Amino acid sequence: MTFLKKLRASGTAAALSLLMVVPVAAAAPGATAPRSADSLEPADSLEGNYLAAIVAGASRDLGAASVYLREAVREDPGNNDLLERAFVAFLADGSMPDAFRAADRLIQLDPSNGLAQLVIGIRAIKQKSYQTARNHLQRGGRGRAADITATLLSAWSYLGSGNSRRAVETLERLKGEPSYNLFRDYHAGLILDAAGRRAEAEKRLKSAFDAEKTTLRLVDLWARFQARSGDFDAAAATYADFDRLLPNHPIIREGMALVAKKDAPPRQISTAQQGAAEVLYGLASAGNRQGDEAAALLYLRMAIYLDPGHDLAILTLGDILERARQPEDAVAVYDKMPVSSPLRPNAEIQAGLALENLGKPEEAVKHLDRVIAERPDDVDALSALGNIYRSRKLFAEAATTYDKAIGKLASPGRANWDLFYFRGIARERINRWPEAEADLRKALELLPDPLGRERALVLNYLGYSLVDKHLKLDEGLEMLRRAVELRPRDGYIIDSLGWAYYRLGRYDDASREIERAMELRPSDPVINDHLGDVYWRTGRQLEAKFQWNHARDLKPEPEDLPKILRKIERGLEEPSANVTEETAKKDGG
Repeated sequence: MTFLKKLRASGTAAALSLLMVVPVAAAAPGATAPRSADSLEPADSLEGNYLAAIVAGASRDLGAASVYLREAVREDPGNNDLLERAFVAFLADGSMPDAFRAADRLIQLDPSNGLAQLVIGIRAIKQKSYQTARNHLQRGGRGRAADITATLLSAWSYLGSGNSRRAVETLERLKGEPSYNLFRDYHAGLILDAAGRRAEAEKRLKSAFDAEKTTLRLVDLWARFQARSGDFDAAAATYADFDRLLPNHPIIREGMALVAKKDAPPRQISTAQQGAAEVLYGLASAGNRQGDEAAALLYLRMAIYLDPGHDLAILTLGDILERARQPEDAVAVYDKMPVSSPLRPNAEIQAGLALENLGKPEEAVKHLDRVIAERPDDVDALSALGNIYRSRKLFAEAATTYDKAIGKLASPGRANWDLFYFRGIARERINRWPEAEADLRKALELLPDPLGRERALVLNYLGYSLVDKHLKLDEGLEMLRRAVELRPRDGYIIDSLGWAYYRLGRYDDASREIERAMELRPSDPVINDHLGDVYWRTGRQLEAKFQWNHARDLKPEPEDLPKILRKIERGLEEPSANVTEETAKKDGG
């Protein structure tokens, strides 16, 4: 059972089913950005506001949905269904005062509303009314997800009441599933540490760390504990092990720098409010990994309400909003990142990328230029700006920006493979092939074997380019075959292999591979165009024209459309010794 299903089983099914604005997977490509809620005016009638809220929800416009539902509830305050819709929309939008008012009314109407009880319990923890918080948490819905949430939050409320013994006893109820054991030991360790019971805290935190050594938050908090205990060597080793797994993460980088100077990083969680926020962040992260963005969004809003400085919660929420095609909301969230956080640079970079997605290219470039001016050695900011230029097909500008980023590297490592890959693409597109080939080969050199997906992207681009340019044909074909082995379900890469066969005049091999690609990507205009060319060369002219017509109807790139129309009208000319058809490459970017 997924996290969201568990949450629904806890009695919040009705509320979550009303969260129209969240399903990330359903977000339509190319959807337009929502208008600012500040510029909206409510409709003149209940029906108008209700319908406007539905439209806003379908467009994933959280702010607009909240505006219209707020007005609808004012006009029909006794409508329980409408009130519940508004409550969830307020919470999803982060409009906490509105969410609290709606939750109070919902509990009066239906005391079994689990999500409303949870939200009021969270408010009570924020206000340090810990007994009131426990009362609401205990009245919430039942089910495994509700039980783990209520148990963890109740434990932190006992710490707020000054009773760490009762807090740990409450956590001991969590038994059975491995994930329960991990949450129990992790939060028991944090509570014992906050209560000054260091020896017991060490035992519980080490147990959690030993069970899960690949989670950033747990690694960081365990290393901080080791450093504060005076064991700087052990803390350095903890950070170093994770750095080998995920190189150069800002939080790990900051921790390693402090430990190297024998400075103990400060404790991250000391209060009941911070601990409760950590509970909600952890559950949201679990839900986000499982694809339950709706539940994750709600929990993250509550986590940030309790602890406005929780940098990982802020970054995760911004990411969810971006994937839900709500870049304006994402920018607002990123702006809340504390200036002192090591994640502040990441948030600023993501805000620039969100502005680009918002359809504000000039603002995006200005924003990133300002970030780079403030931090001229920020390789990530330079890379992000280069990616924006590359996505706009401004390849000369992209190549120059990647030059600057790579010039900042003291010693390129595996974490930098993508800089060479993207610069190789940009250089190839502006006909600087020898330099592009060197970059692509450098990217392969930096990529470790376990990163098969990434290796496939580089092998695909380099192999296709070699074949397309009639250079090192055997090596190029072998690279493409290897890329297909690494990603056997990637229609784009399979199409590259098929098109390479086509460029070499091996039409039967080309037909086999491009037909496979078509099965995987039937709506891609380039693959349809390629298949039409192959069919024409193998004497299947009617089928060729069918594929070209299909490619035309699938909205190909503007530069490709005239070529497709010409082929529909005239077919293909006989190939010369050097095949001259041009085609768009798949760069994976």
